Amino acid sequence: MDKDWVPVLISRSGRTSEVLKAAELFGSRNVPTLAITCAPNQPLEKMTSLTISLPSADEQSTVMTRSFTSMLLTLQALAAVIAGDATFSASLEQMPTAAEAILGDLPTKIREFVQAHSFADYVCLGQGPFYGLACEYALKLTEMSLSYAQVFHTLEFRHGPKSIVNAQTLLVFLLSEPGYEAEYEMLSEMKSLGAPILAVANQADGRVRAAANLVVELSLPVPELARLGPALWAGQLLGLYTGLDKCLDPDTPRNLTRVVTLEPGSPSMTT
Repeated sequence: MDKDWVPVLISRSGRTSEVLKAAELFGSRNVPTLAITCAPNQPLEKMTSLTISLPSADEQSTVMTRSFTSMLLTLQALAAVIAGDATFSASLEQMPTAAEAILGDLPTKIREFVQAHSFADYVCLGQGPFYGLACEYALKLTEMSLSYAQVFHTLEFRHGPKSIVNAQTLLVFLLSEPGYEAEYEMLSEMKSLGAPILAVANQADGRVRAAANLVVELSLPVPELARLGPALWAGQLLGLYTGLDKCLDPDTPRNLTRVVTLEPGSPSMTT
């Protein structure tokens, strides 16, 4: 096995069965591993070569919000160090202070938006690095509010999936800088079909503000990739307030546990 790469094992609890199984496999082959976790002194830390622990991000909710964002930022900071990109590292260090202003009225905006509407379904759209964030938006909505949420690459959505567009399906657009014009064109097309729209962008122009039902602007003076953490907040809050509006407990969704642990004899643990 090639020793010029290092597997990164990620587990908020440090006790996730599948991750521990992977750590055991790599250890049996003498492959160095790196763990990223939010809970110190757990089994994963003892099974890997090096651990980055983030105890302040270890929230008690079943649903990962603070922990997910913190581990994402940690991975970005690690990548910048490995790449020797001091400029990106400086942007990440600058970002938290700059992002504080967003939190001032964002929860109120999202709560009022949710309370003013009743959506049956959700579609989260993003391209490039924002596609991963769109997946996380959909997951938070599914977990915290038991809602049906789908994910598509933004421009893919017009090639068939747009058939589901109606007044009860919220489309969430995560707008990127490189693809802004094409994504706006898509947003405008969906608006003409009657879709309610929530747009998240660093800077939104007048066209987007006129077309969207709600616009979340980050207005952060850092590169696009350094803004991924704060870009998650609108989706996390959307899941939270949608769950509360349904009289659910977003911290403890049904059928879920805070740590996924499997029995030793289960197929997932023996393959």
